[in-house]
Amino acid sequence: MARAMWDSSVGKKTVMAVSGLIMLLYLIVHMIGNLKIYFGAAEFNHYAHWLRTVGEPFMHYEWTLWLVRIVLVVAVVAHATSAYQLSRRDIKARPVKYVHKKARSSYATRTMRWGGIILGLFIVWHILDLTTGTVHSGGFQEGHPYQNVVDTFSTWYGNVIYIVAMLALGLHIRHGFWSAAQTLGAGSRTRDRVLKTVANVLALLLTAGFIAVPVGVMTGVVS
Repeated sequence: MARAMWDSSVGKKTVMAVSGLIMLLYLIVHMIGNLKIYFGAAEFNHYAHWLRTVGEPFMHYEWTLWLVRIVLVVAVVAHATSAYQLSRRDIKARPVKYVHKKARSSYATRTMRWGGIILGLFIVWHILDLTTGTVHSGGFQEGHPYQNVVDTFSTWYGNVIYIVAMLALGLHIRHGFWSAAQTLGAGSRTRDRVLKTVANVLALLLTAGFIAVPVGVMTGVVS
């Protein structure tokens, strides 16, 4: 039953919708946490430490954080795999390209594929930069996330990579949220306008919220 569901286009779209909503929830929480950087190094570093102690003493140190990471990895892999397989299936079913692309999709729809690739590459860079410190621009300081963030956004390429990725994220959310609502049966003639408005607002707030961090460093508000 589960195999048949996965093999169907409806099943893959459902997996994409559910995994996308899981990642969206994480992004909202992550953005709020990121904005704590405006309250200073002590507040931001304390928040980063708290993430590793959530659930104690029932959960061991970092167990909750690793549980969240595992869920996110599964969601990302499921989302990307479903998207790729649906894309290949769509190409095989429609080998002749449409003449009028603009008539069948919005700008966000046409860039979802490339946006997904950009975000995938960004996730790898982001982890290597601020989690492992492998590609960090300055001297990576374990346990000092505030200074590590400031170091990253004190470089022009760190800002460019991050801002481009967040713009791609905004487009992805704008289309993806509405699409997920349709897949999960939340859409209707009367609710479509509300869902599109929510999608636009979420995309705008998340994009602005994430970009506020490098902007804060560039303008000297965060230093």
